[in-house]
Amino acid sequence: MNKSELIDAIAASADISKAAATRALDAVIESVTTSLKDGEPVVLVGFGTFAVKDRAARTGRNPKTNEEIQIPAAKVPSFKPGKGLKDAVNV
Repeated sequence: MNKSELIDAIAASADISKAAATRALDAVIESVTTSLKDGEPVVLVGFGTFAVKDRAARTGRNPKTNEEIQIPAAKVPSFKPGKGLKDAVNV
């Protein structure tokens, strides 16, 4: 499912226009992004938790030249599914 299909599903499920569903989805994405930027996890009980994890610096290899390169530390977004989502998928 891509974003436009998700918007169609939201509009049909909530009985709202596609424009309103688009604004709602964009607002949710923006809110989650803002919270993660601020270092706050987003917990949706029964669905899952969005959080930011620290990835340590490490040594990698350039596949073209096979020389070692340093990969810097980074913050990466992560998602941990909740029990409700796991149960729904594993039916």
